[in-house]
Amino acid sequence: MRALCLNGARPIEDQPLMPVELPAPVPGPGELRLRIEACGLCRTDLHIIEGDLPLPALPVVPGHQIVGVVDQVGEGVTRFQARDRLGVPWLYSTCGRCAFCRRDQENLCDAARFTGYHVNGGYAEFVVVREAFAYPLPSDISTIHAAPLLCAGVIGFRALRLSEIKPGERLGLYGFGGSAHIAIQVAVHWGCEVCVFTRSEAHRTLARQLGAHWAGRVEDAPPGPLDGAVIFAPAGRLVPEALRVLRKGGTIAAAGITMSPIPELDYALLYQERTVRSVANSTRQDVRDLLRLAVEIPIRTEVRTFPLQEANHALQLLKESRLSGAGVLTI
Repeated sequence: MRALCLNGARPIEDQPLMPVELPAPVPGPGELRLRIEACGLCRTDLHIIEGDLPLPALPVVPGHQIVGVVDQVGEGVTRFQARDRLGVPWLYSTCGRCAFCRRDQENLCDAARFTGYHVNGGYAEFVVVREAFAYPLPSDISTIHAAPLLCAGVIGFRALRLSEIKPGERLGLYGFGGSAHIAIQVAVHWGCEVCVFTRSEAHRTLARQLGAHWAGRVEDAPPGPLDGAVIFAPAGRLVPEALRVLRKGGTIAAAGITMSPIPELDYALLYQERTVRSVANSTRQDVRDLLRLAVEIPIRTEVRTFPLQEANHALQLLKESRLSGAGVLTI
């Protein structure tokens, strides 16, 4: 099968993803093989490729927002059959036995494995996934538009929940890429007043089109104090900026898998019971809930497609914030 393989961490400008021919994987017991039709591009892919995250195994095929069609099933598979269209997100497997798994925090499982990181992912023609970690996709969401929901959408959705934002409250979104452009649609659906902070005028325009009450730069003052905020950009300097305009008792959720150092804080910014928390991965229930909500709203993903062989170029555009909405590879 055709695939793009990472052999060692390098800047995306160096074109580190190499085209290769690999044997098509064979599903084992409880596993499915999908013929991949699309794979969304995620900033986490960049963090893996450029070495911001430790690499557990090399070489590896990145990609974890996968939409494909079942073409082989392993022994014991009962939920799915050939020709079913499924989605595959970041969470590949968990142990199911640890304290985190037993208390509905499987996203924190110490033995968790992740798609396109511990195992080969979606920058390829085929992928193998465990039956319990694959998801049927609503028929009224197209393959291209479903792909960004599987990580960008799910992480944004979980981040909104962890920000403790309530209907009618004022929400701040910092950064406006693939995840934020989905999260804003959920927040508007909940009746929130959304303020978007981004350096890109194109992103501010898109934010307004998707229902933002206000859009400006990080240094600008929003219409009033924020009740909650989500930081999508991996920039630690945004934490004190968000605290500066957060009301007493408000919560900031940092949605990135990694972030540059957070500057030293004046305690007065954190005082009055303000909270800063991280968002780590997602659970299977998060995926199910977001997919149901995507149909209810309905969520409209803004996508720009690229052929598989242009993944290096597409990821460079993502790094430079030159993608409006989400990038998707078509296989």
